[in-house]
Amino acid sequence: MPLPFPNFVSIWNGLLEQSPTPDVHLRMACFLDAQSRAPDPRLLLQAFRGAGKSTLAGLFAAWLLLRDPSTRILILAAEEGLATRMADAVRVVVERHILTAHLKPARAQPWASAKFTVARPPGLREPSVLARGLSANITGSRAEWVICDDVEVPSTCETPGARQTLRRRLTEIPFVLVPGGGQLYLGTPHTHETLYGDFLEGFARLDIPALDAAGRSAWPERFPPEVLERIRTQAGPAAFAAQMMLQPGALVSGRLDADLLRPYAGEPVFAQDYGGVVLDGREVTGVSAFWDPAYGGAGGDRSAVAVVFRDAQGDLLLHEVRYLSFLPQEKETDCRAMEQCHEVARLCARYRLPAITVETNGMGKLLPGYLRRSLMRHKVRTRVREAVSTRPKSVRILEAWDAPLAAGALWAHARRVLG
Repeated sequence: MPLPFPNFVSIWNGLLEQSPTPDVHLRMACFLDAQSRAPDPRLLLQAFRGAGKSTLAGLFAAWLLLRDPSTRILILAAEEGLATRMADAVRVVVERHILTAHLKPARAQPWASAKFTVARPPGLREPSVLARGLSANITGSRAEWVICDDVEVPSTCETPGARQTLRRRLTEIPFVLVPGGGQLYLGTPHTHETLYGDFLEGFARLDIPALDAAGRSAWPERFPPEVLERIRTQAGPAAFAAQMMLQPGALVSGRLDADLLRPYAGEPVFAQDYGGVVLDGREVTGVSAFWDPAYGGAGGDRSAVAVVFRDAQGDLLLHEVRYLSFLPQEKETDCRAMEQCHEVARLCARYRLPAITVETNGMGKLLPGYLRRSLMRHKVRTRVREAVSTRPKSVRILEAWDAPLAAGALWAHARRVLG
């Protein structure tokens, strides 16, 4: 009987002087060992961020090569750089583990980060380990194992189109696997409609959240309660639930709780032009403004400008959210755009904004130029920055405000915002 995978891991950790092997890694190793021996193995390992699942997967790939040097392994990740990093980790294990050192070929073979071939019987076309990004063409490849490491990331799952594209690309895997070949998915969920749900139905799965039902840490040596609480505070409840507890919430359940906003009523006092600002009795260390433009017609998105101050303690003060309008709709588009630019210029002058960011999607493509002209006309010294946003607005808002809101560090003007 081949050496059990948990023993292979423990020997490696001993070589690195990292004994004993953490219990959480032994749980993963036992799962991979047992399920990989099943016919047609299909495995899903979900574990909290920082749990070391990619490290274990790299050791697992080296162990598969030890069991059978003719094994071909395809590593897929959202980006080729991530896949290459895992392949490189596998190569290092093969070189340095006392049980696999003999697999390094004596003669010239492909032996690079993105692909390498161990000492094995001749006749196989593919390398022993090949790393590819999701966008790569894998048609024609063959493998005994396909390891999908973090294929679900924000860029591949935040929109319905991205999720559909991800699933379509992964449907190529069965055509790559030889009969009886194995699949291993590793990751943490990023969306309520996660790939790790119905798409992988029927897979043997192991889920390891950071805290169990009794509130005990899965890896207390590295993630004691105070560390997990700090992560929760910094990341926010929604991100912590998804990435540490494996509980992605639906967007409707992750909306911001306005009751947590802390009201204030003060107005900024400027000691001098563009500097020395005091707001509601606290020193201001920075201010930012963002314009998300729209025509503002009936039934459409509203054009809005937000002004946010930051105090010396790091708290954020949402001072104004201005919804822009335009005069009669029969006016030309350029006229309506200039009307909004004049209103934004007056807002920049009022708060002495050093800069404002304009989203240039859609109608926003022309606005930076219009706004600069308006600022010059109003003699306002505010820089205009341009930004292109491809991610859903709801996701961006949640990421920006969830953590400070939960930490009690987000304030809102009682009249201009809450009123």
